[in-house]
Amino acid sequence: LVDLCLVTTLVPKMLVNMLTHNKAISYAGCFAQMYFFMNFACSDNLLLTVMAYDRFVAICHPLHYVTQMSPRICSLLILISWTISILYSIFQIVMMMRLSFCTKREISHFFCELSEVIRISCSDTLINNIVVYFATGLLGVLPLTGILFSYTQICSSILRVPSTGGKYKAFSTCGSHLCVVSLFYGTVLGVYLSSSVTQSSWKSSIASVMYAVVTP
Repeated sequence: LVDLCLVTTLVPKMLVNMLTHNKAISYAGCFAQMYFFMNFACSDNLLLTVMAYDRFVAICHPLHYVTQMSPRICSLLILISWTISILYSIFQIVMMMRLSFCTKREISHFFCELSEVIRISCSDTLINNIVVYFATGLLGVLPLTGILFSYTQICSSILRVPSTGGKYKAFSTCGSHLCVVSLFYGTVLGVYLSSSVTQSSWKSSIASVMYAVVTP
């Protein structure tokens, strides 16, 4: 559902732009697109972390799986992920609304991406940039660290399995999740690390298509 919503936030507008050759977007439309994109991307990020924890419990502590990942706990983890995503998106939009924008400015991207919109503001954006970097560290680095820790423990447990069949079965349960995590985080890191080094907008756009459209 989150992936479907994430794609729906970006692709219809992108297709309209391509078919009509008109790339204009209103102030309200841009902010709405930013809000929903941040909401669903953050949810995707947190749910990938929850799924990594699910795999960790299933493989490393199989006897405790029924109690540690009960339907009630799963629902609670999903609710926490959604709540954090909504609060984060609202906070970023409120921070953006304090900025002023000159008319007919061009965004070097195929959608209203937060850092690109901040870049075209006519106001002082120091506080906004600090908030973006802090939020990226908190909601980007911490979940990724959790995923890496989970898979380190999973690999350690799998290597202790004596049979080849058992190892294959354990790895196969993580295959699709690990593939999505690699695509999602690999392209996200590529976009934001490259943007801090180079000003090549088309490379960032291609990488953004990977994590925002192709991966979901």
